[in-house]
Amino acid sequence: MKDKAKHQGLRNQLVSALEQKGITDINVLDAIKKIPRHLFLDSSFEDYAYQDMAFPIGAGQTISQPYTVAFQSQLLEVKKEHKILEIGTGSGYQTAVLCTMGAKVYSVERQNELFKKTSNLFPKISIRPKHLSFGDGYKGLPSYAPFDSIIVTAGAPFIPQPLMAQLKIGGRLVIPLGEEVQIMTLLIRKNEKQFEKHEFGEFRFVPLLEDKN
Repeated sequence: MKDKAKHQGLRNQLVSALEQKGITDINVLDAIKKIPRHLFLDSSFEDYAYQDMAFPIGAGQTISQPYTVAFQSQLLEVKKEHKILEIGTGSGYQTAVLCTMGAKVYSVERQNELFKKTSNLFPKISIRPKHLSFGDGYKGLPSYAPFDSIIVTAGAPFIPQPLMAQLKIGGRLVIPLGEEVQIMTLLIRKNEKQFEKHEFGEFRFVPLLEDKN
């Protein structure tokens, strides 16, 4: 589990590239500067870990490209101690970014293989989510609700109703919506019944699947 000066140099370059692409949230950029992304990837990808690319991580899933992680994190407007529900732990990289930003992260993963792998990785790199669970992301985590914000890290054909119900008033839900190509969508909860919707262009994600695997 080595993080060398070389890796830090590559992270600094990555952060510069993200700034050029329009990421302005200093807390997001600082988190990306700190987190050893190469440790979340198969060692065969280590040399490419700090390129702005997505990579396979097993179980038919991918680690999102850093720009996507940064963009979604920026939309959440994370404050320290915010309770955030993450749907799709995956490699754990997005989780690590949110934890490093000071959020209390509750994350759900449906692929048992990834759930086990990530649960083992976090303690080794001092990342401490509040709660990791193996389960169906479509259902959220009602027993821990409400959340300040919710992030979905897979493409969803629709916004799952339970997730909307688990969001605080004033809270933000960031979700890529669509089948083949997704539109990054932000919902802000205005009151019990009303949500304000914003759209931010096309992204590509693996699909959000129901049930556990």
